[in-house]
Formats: sequence, C-alpha cells, structure tokens
Amino acid sequence: MSTSAITLPTTANPARIYGKEAKYEFVKLIRTRTFSLATIGFPVMFYIIFGLANRHAFDGSVHMAKYMLAGYACFGLIGSALFGIGVGLSSDLAAGWLELKRSSPMPVAAYLFAKCASAAAFGIIIVTILTIIGVSFGDVHLTPTEVVKMLGVTLAGSISFASMGLLIALLVPANAAPGIINLIYLPMSFLSGLWVPIKFMPHWLQGIAPLLPTYHLSQLMLHIFHYGDTMALSIHWNALIGFTLIMLGFSRLIFHRKEQNS
Repeated sequence: MSTSAITLPTTANPARIYGKEAKYEFVKLIRTRTFSLATIGFPVMFYIIFGLANRHAFDGSVHMAKYMLAGYACFGLIGSALFGIGVGLSSDLAAGWLELKRSSPMPVAAYLFAKCASAAAFGIIIVTILTIIGVSFGDVHLTPTEVVKMLGVTLAGSISFASMGLLIALLVPANAAPGIINLIYLPMSFLSGLWVPIKFMPHWLQGIAPLLPTYHLSQLMLHIFHYGDTMALSIHWNALIGFTLIMLGFSRLIFHRKEQNS
C-alpha cells in the first residue's frame, strides 16, 4: 500500500493579503450608501454652494474659490477618516468581527491597514472631485505640482485623522460613535477655518485655531497655494505628526488595557 504525501500550503504573500483586505474594505464602504454618498456628497455640496458662489471674489490676492477648495478638501478627507475608522471599527468591535479576524491567520495589521487605506482612498476621491469642480466651474487655476502636493497632504491628513478615528472607536460605543464624531468633527472644522476664513471670525475664536490639528492640516493645504499663515511649514508638520503619535499612543494603551481585562 502506498501513501501519498500531504502538501502543506505555502506561506501567503503578505502584500497579497494586505492588498485583498484593502480592496474588500474599500468595496464594502462604496456599497454602504449611507457612508459613501454622505462622505463624498457633503463636502462636494458645500463647495458647490459656497465655493462656486465666490468664484469671482478676491480678498487681495487670495482667490476665495481656491481658498475654499483647500478648506473643503480638508473637511472631506477628515470626515472620511473619522467616519470610516471611527464608526466602522466601532461597529466591528461591537459585532465581534474583529475577534473573528484575530482568530484567523490574517494579521491584525492587515485589517488596520485596510481601514486606513480605504479612508485615504476616499480622501483622494473627494479631493479629486472638488479639484475638478473648482477648475471646471470655479475659475480655479492649479499647476500639476499643486495637484500632486494636494494629494500628498491628503494622504498625510488621512493617516493622521485615522489615528483619531481609531481612538474614538476604542472609547465610544458603536451606536454613539456617529454622534460623538459629529460633535468633535464639525466644531473643529468651523474653528479651524475650513468653512469660513479665520480672518472673518471674532478675534477670540482666531486664538483657538492653532490649538487644533484641523487648523494645521488646513494650513499645510493652503500653503500649497501660498495662502497660508506666517508660521513655518515645519511647525504645522510637527503639530500634525505629534497629534498622530498622541492618538496612536493612547489607542495602544487602551487596547492593551482591554486585552488585559478580557
């Protein structure tokens, strides 16, 4: 009697695992109409209403439609990161989906990578649509270099605010996550000048803006058009990096505490 050898499966390609997980996460979000339509639709709608209305308006050398393009681009990418990670991960935790993922051979890092990659992809989609609208209908003129820099800041901002979404998901129950995110996201956006230029706000509100990460992200975007404040770019980058590290640090502590208590 002869015996046949059992062939064990070879180790899967990590890049393939990460790529597939990111692909399916993105497809899931696209098919979730309440997420995709709202996340893309709100910044586009606001820019059409307010940005295009100012396509012929200038404040000195500042073209207001171009200024608002930067603001609503940041508004859109922040929303995709916070809701994609904060609400999505919170729902997965409540449903036990993350526990199932962890019991599978798939690395947990691939799951988190997929969430961040999908948020970044939505951010790029939003910024691309806003740019097309601004150039086509808002008399906004952009060089190829400016467009590339905008996409670079979009990726950096998506990663930064994905870290905030992760912390919110670990702290807030799934059913409360959308409301809590709105309570954080909307005031921060307004106070950072994403909707209305900061110079038009009361002086005491202007002093709050530099304390917010949304402000530093918006200034990085505005500096691409030479519309930023007088601070050095390194200050804004350091503030955004510091904010990201703080969010990740608290997330790690809370996650380990949950692990020990479970």
